[in-house]
Amino acid sequence: MRDGFVKVAAGTPKIRVADCHHNAEQIIALMKEAAAQGVKVLALPELCVTGYTCGDLFLQPTLLDGAERAMRRILDETMELDIVTALGLPVRCQNNLYNCAAVIQKGAILALAPKTYIPNYGEFYEARWFTTSLERYDGSARTGGREFQLAGLPVQMAAHPLIECGTVPGLVIGVEICEDLWAPVPPSVRLGAEGATLILNLSASDETAGKAEYRRQLVTGQSARLVCGYVYADAGEGESSTDLVFAGHNIIAENGTILAEQRFSTGLTISEIDVQRLTYERQRMNTYAFPPGEGYVFPSYCKFDREETPLTRPVSPTPFIPSEESRRGERCREIITIAALGLKKRLEHTNASCAVVGLSGGLDSTLAILITAKAFDLLGRDRKGILAVTMPCFGTTKRTRSNAEILARELGADFLEVNIGKAVEQHFADIGQSMEDHGVAFENAQARERTQVLMDLANQRGGLVIGTGDLSELALGWATYNGDHMSMYAVNASIPKTLVRHLTAWEAERLGGRAGEVLRDILATPVSPELLPPRDGEIAQKTEDLVGPYELHDFYLYYAIRWGFPPRKILRLAQCAFDGQYRRETLLKWLKSFYRRFFSQQFKRSCLPDGPKVGSVALSPRGDWKMPSDAAARLWLDELEGLE
Repeated sequence: MRDGFVKVAAGTPKIRVADCHHNAEQIIALMKEAAAQGVKVLALPELCVTGYTCGDLFLQPTLLDGAERAMRRILDETMELDIVTALGLPVRCQNNLYNCAAVIQKGAILALAPKTYIPNYGEFYEARWFTTSLERYDGSARTGGREFQLAGLPVQMAAHPLIECGTVPGLVIGVEICEDLWAPVPPSVRLGAEGATLILNLSASDETAGKAEYRRQLVTGQSARLVCGYVYADAGEGESSTDLVFAGHNIIAENGTILAEQRFSTGLTISEIDVQRLTYERQRMNTYAFPPGEGYVFPSYCKFDREETPLTRPVSPTPFIPSEESRRGERCREIITIAALGLKKRLEHTNASCAVVGLSGGLDSTLAILITAKAFDLLGRDRKGILAVTMPCFGTTKRTRSNAEILARELGADFLEVNIGKAVEQHFADIGQSMEDHGVAFENAQARERTQVLMDLANQRGGLVIGTGDLSELALGWATYNGDHMSMYAVNASIPKTLVRHLTAWEAERLGGRAGEVLRDILATPVSPELLPPRDGEIAQKTEDLVGPYELHDFYLYYAIRWGFPPRKILRLAQCAFDGQYRRETLLKWLKSFYRRFFSQQFKRSCLPDGPKVGSVALSPRGDWKMPSDAAARLWLDELEGLE
């Protein structure tokens, strides 16, 4: 349970209708199996003790007595288990029958929640047997909170109980039952507002063609709307098939993302909910604020033994890239269009007659000109209004120079070469910089000269300089202040390096032909600013040898900024995501480097040019990221030192 991870499960036992003894055995076996796998919270289906499809047998005292005896047996035989389990059974109270969820742990009933919305339409006739638990005007349950006996234990039925965990900060469990989720105002809305971070749904939803997708949308949508974990446990094999079929469609979702899912099966569906991530997101969203309800929820408490939670939930090594391959093309088109629309607006507003792009033959400037070409298409302008400028100097190789020219020609842009070597040499002579000294001044003078050339060309032609620097470079400060750091509109400003590569590969596939060939060669070229003289005609300065792999830095950036995770948690996730690819020592080394650079280079981000936001992480000082330029990294680095 370290780092806020709680292992949860949705379980579907193979039951027999009205055979409470058999069903109790199946439930106990499933609870023990879940506990053996480290599950801390388990949801089982609606009315699983009796079966959902008992019909008029629900009114028979024999069945109801059998359900209570089965409940007593379940409590007795799971008394040593640490697991919190929600299971469904019919409960008699004050001459009424309720469809209830009992939340149990270590032989005790922590809460008893009746179903709020009782369907009485189509194939569902629950109102024939069960009473609605819709609260009274004052918010209390219709039962009035009166204490009564269930399975030999004193209990109170609460319309909307919350179970708070004393050993996992932020873990608060709420329960609703099947139709409750399908209603216009599900109970989970108020439960979430009152602090529930994990909602359990005990369901018996029959299967019809197309219904699974709608069910999936309901669960993911509710988890996103409430910023919560949502465990949906569905009835399956063993229910009566007289008129309906139940498929055991179990879903575990977190904040709009499905973590695990099974259908047409029995047994357990397991994953981990990140409570720390959920509470961070709720704190970040000032719209997640509700006035407290009075008399609406009824708290109870649980505790777990402290232990490590092995992670089975997916951790992508490329969090900025869609995990579903079928959606990647759509997402690439969307990102490029968003960036192009931003540039289109800026070109229109400033009446710019052209766009000037410094085209080096590297990845970032390649994506910048692709976005610029899209913007010109949206404007209905001739792409000859794009001036692609290559500025060879001491580190430029034939490969990148050639690729820049070919790409400009294939895109239909105007192309200009300005060799800046002599200008930089003159500048060195003016300031007393030796050509043999390849320090920071040697490199940055070239970057600043290139920016000056671009700015002056834009002034000559009444145009705008289009920035090429990406989000990863901004995070690491890998940009020359007032050099490539500056532009008139920065189209790549919120696109990280891993996504730059992905977008370029997509464009290569889309364009095909000679343009596709040159884009693929650019993708195969090592990332480099090309500021140091080449060795044997090849690039001598490889960025990732100096600052570390961009795939790691993008991973660190996503979890540090988007989710505010502490360093130890980011390292843990990186070990899962890059298992077999990087050793722990390597991950830790570059994580330290990330934090050192991120804090020390904030001053470069405090004066960034405008640029469009395309994703959930951006570092613009006018929007997503506000940080003092002299903030200290000591706390973060101390935590990393402790991990060694």
